[in-house]
Amino acid sequence: MIKPVLTVAVSLVLAAAIIGGDWFFNHRAPHHDYPEAESYLVSEDAEADVDAALALAAENDKRVLLVMGANWCHDSRALAGWLESDRIAAMVSDKYELVFVNVGMPQRGDGHNIGIAQRFGVEDLPGTPNVLVLTSEGELVNGDTATTWRDASTRSEDAIFDELQTLADASTDKAA
Repeated sequence: MIKPVLTVAVSLVLAAAIIGGDWFFNHRAPHHDYPEAESYLVSEDAEADVDAALALAAENDKRVLLVMGANWCHDSRALAGWLESDRIAAMVSDKYELVFVNVGMPQRGDGHNIGIAQRFGVEDLPGTPNVLVLTSEGELVNGDTATTWRDASTRSEDAIFDELQTLADASTDKAA
């Protein structure tokens, strides 16, 4: 009885090796169509990092791109990766002062630096990442979309570029 079972088991292993050995013996993470980067360092003083970005934005006539995310989050890593792509990085460098802030896991009650979002009028971070576009005076430009980036890994490079380009040039006139 053991010999036939052992024969079947060995046959299955050999068949798996021939048909899909890479998956069977070395199961890899699924392929995805976005770059990944880790940029959400735990800063000693994230508030000071934001203040420095605001000061540079005022000096350079730019906006601040405040990305609040976490390295544990695939959407945060995807967005960070897209921000490093040649096309988006060039536009961001031209239009923004970029600052990453680690927010931990706010949706599970283990949030960090939430006060920074609240400082700019975003009361709740329902997930990660969050993208706050600020004027150099600290006015939130995209209050309606700041917390809608939890799908960053499924956005295309073109969609991210277009949204950030639009926000870089958006009017802040509240009467408009």
